[in-house]
Amino acid sequence: MKSADSSAAGGSPGRNSDATLQPGQSAELVKDTFVIRIEAAAAARPNRLNRWLAALMIASLLMNFVLVAQRQLANSPESLPEKRISGDARASDRIAVINFTGTISPPFTERWLRQIKQAAKDTTVRGVVLAIDSPGGLVADSHQLYTELQKLAEVKPIHVAMKRLAASGGYYIAMGIGQKGRIYAEPTTWTGSIGVIIPRYNATELAKNLGVKVEPLMTGSLKDTLNPFRDMTEPEREVWNAILKDSFDRFVSVISENRSQLDEEAVRKLATGQIYTSRQALENHMVDEIGYVEDATKALASELSLTRHEVFEYRDTPGLIDLFLGAETRPATSVADQLLDAAVPRAMYYCSWNPWVPVR
Repeated sequence: MKSADSSAAGGSPGRNSDATLQPGQSAELVKDTFVIRIEAAAAARPNRLNRWLAALMIASLLMNFVLVAQRQLANSPESLPEKRISGDARASDRIAVINFTGTISPPFTERWLRQIKQAAKDTTVRGVVLAIDSPGGLVADSHQLYTELQKLAEVKPIHVAMKRLAASGGYYIAMGIGQKGRIYAEPTTWTGSIGVIIPRYNATELAKNLGVKVEPLMTGSLKDTLNPFRDMTEPEREVWNAILKDSFDRFVSVISENRSQLDEEAVRKLATGQIYTSRQALENHMVDEIGYVEDATKALASELSLTRHEVFEYRDTPGLIDLFLGAETRPATSVADQLLDAAVPRAMYYCSWNPWVPVR
């Protein structure tokens, strides 16, 4: 009893002063009291854990809601993020700069289309400058952008500012500004490369050395056209020459219709696939002036008689999940999917013999 009293008086860990032995109480009763309190404390721990788990679940749900809402806003043309470049941020008149950087192909095509449509809708945007730094890309995507730029040019003036490279499809989309717009090229710009390419590789010798035979089961003689493990037949060449001619003739007509100083004959002389320097392009009436984005925006503001205006650019801002992951989220594709996709024939306005390596 003495030791029990002294340890109780000393406040041993895990004991409460209320649990000391009182007159008429037995040691067994005190022991039972400790057991009950220990069991109650143990029962309280899962409750606290459950509360923490519930809080984390609610926070996760809120985060998912924010991410979904942010994705929906990012896909809305009315909510494209902007960045001021110069001028008066309080001005009611603005000039938008749309940056066409990289290969003209999905998903970039969709982003640029949204920006073009937003510039057309925005009543504060008085004019647009296309800042092009692209080697070109897919024929279909280039023409899609060209068509949408034509619609924009009907309601608002557009100038082009070529940067490092504005070749093939990059030059094609520049024609969307029409005859009223002006094209500026930097002193070191490369442009031109007017033409079409469909990539094809001939691996027949490699297949022979490896002892590989490719014998696809097909319903027609042209079904496996562009097969890299055999030589191309003359009927196949005729088919693909017709496809190339169609895309090439369209390219030529797009230039001759939108460059007043170039008729079809002049364009065909230039359309050898050659890349031209900015000085050569100026001499051949492919561009109008040597200058930069700033020169294009100043000239456009002067034409619009804007005394106070803001110059801004559209931007593609990553979402919260992208900031956590360090990159944009994209659907995962297997190696087999990538190989199948690379084997699909594509006509391209591209200034390279190897369009399978996109520039971005």
